[in-house]
Amino acid sequence: MKRKTWLMIAAFLVVVIIFLLIFSSGSKDKTSPLFTRAEVGKFEIVVNVTGELKAQNSEDIMAPSELRGRSFRITDIKIQDLIPEGTVVDSGDYVATLDRSALSNQLKNTEDELEKSQQAYLKTQLDTTLQLRELRNNLINLKFEMEEKQLVLEQSKYEPPATQRQAQINLEKAERSYQQALYNYNLKKDQAEASMKEVAINLERQRRERQDMLDVLSKFVIKAPKQGMVIYYREWNGQKRKVGSTISPWDLTVATLPDLSVMNSKTYVNEIDISKVKKGQPVRITVDAFPEKKFTGEVVEVANIGEQLPNTDAKVFEVVIRVNEYDPILRPSMTTGNQIVTNVYDSVLYIPLEALHANDSISFVYTRKGKRQVVVPGEMNENHIIIEKGLKPGEELYLSIPEKPQKFEFTGLELIPEIKKKKEDKIKAEEQLRQQQEQMMRKRTNGNTMAIQGQRNFIIQSPTGTSNSPADKPGEKEAIAAKKKTNTKP
Repeated sequence: MKRKTWLMIAAFLVVVIIFLLIFSSGSKDKTSPLFTRAEVGKFEIVVNVTGELKAQNSEDIMAPSELRGRSFRITDIKIQDLIPEGTVVDSGDYVATLDRSALSNQLKNTEDELEKSQQAYLKTQLDTTLQLRELRNNLINLKFEMEEKQLVLEQSKYEPPATQRQAQINLEKAERSYQQALYNYNLKKDQAEASMKEVAINLERQRRERQDMLDVLSKFVIKAPKQGMVIYYREWNGQKRKVGSTISPWDLTVATLPDLSVMNSKTYVNEIDISKVKKGQPVRITVDAFPEKKFTGEVVEVANIGEQLPNTDAKVFEVVIRVNEYDPILRPSMTTGNQIVTNVYDSVLYIPLEALHANDSISFVYTRKGKRQVVVPGEMNENHIIIEKGLKPGEELYLSIPEKPQKFEFTGLELIPEIKKKKEDKIKAEEQLRQQQEQMMRKRTNGNTMAIQGQRNFIIQSPTGTSNSPADKPGEKEAIAAKKKTNTKP
């Protein structure tokens, strides 16, 4: 019994000791400060952005180009069927089917108009035939009458002069009536030919329009122009064109066949970092679907004008990155992680961002020697910042604000003017860059305005122009008159 009691007491003491050790070590870890060192080495300025893979070159799978024809126009045509995205097709393979209902209704109306035109052609033909036959019969009768008057005149040579004169007048009247009837017949004939030509042209137009519609309907089954992988086409709003989507005569693309041998990563950089990104900079690329794969790339295009993406407030700039390597696993629309290396320093002094502090525009660090050392910071990346002046390699620093920071004495105050000057220079550079961008925008706006004004002036000065506003300006009348005078010289 005593043995058990002593064992229980011993176990209790062991538990208490272990608890105290754990508590004391935990509290010690919580209160013990963390330190880091100022290191010297290679330093990279990197802009991290997320992108989406796109083929650099691709061929569009188009709806029939005849939909843009002048004989008929359909505003919206729906995609009735479309093979799954990512399907590998060969040249001539089936891709999609367009909805025929809109064009079929228009074809029915055209066929009705064609039947009316055929009936109008037949009616005009019969009317002109009857009318011309009647006129020809009238000419024959007038010719017979003229011959009768001629015989009467010949028989009247033994009659008194008055009778002969009357016979002569009757013959002349008959000849004149015949000539007038012949002239009217020729006019009616020309009129009939013009009427027949008009209805024939209208009939031919209706036939041609009907045949065009039949030809287009036969092309509503879309086939691949070459071998490749079918990728759904993205519209202006970013939505993919799929079954149920509509196409218009101004945008006939149904899908695309990308060239997977050369891929680009399309990304957007915020307005804060865009000044760092330049064409030709190297990029490290990863693919979210295959994190173990590593690729390299190069910035090939940087937009000059920012844009605002849907559902966002920040302005961004489009950046296109070309992937240097080819890998069959890369597919369009895959998400990529892009590290754009904007600058590289071979040997500089740098520290973690957590070790740098600021107060009244003064940057400083807490050293292990109990000093608040003023430093001149340089460029930074996501984790570290360059220290241009104020620290030595290997110097130990606090990673966070230490206890009782007011006891740390400031040193390196002679660097404060240099820090302020550097900040002022940075503000001036940013202001200069902003002014250059505004000037570029003004030039582009003025260029567009001058182009529009030039088109207006051309329309106004053209023979068909109706406005005379330029001539109202001082000197414009004389210039236009001189120009016309020069043009009229032989």
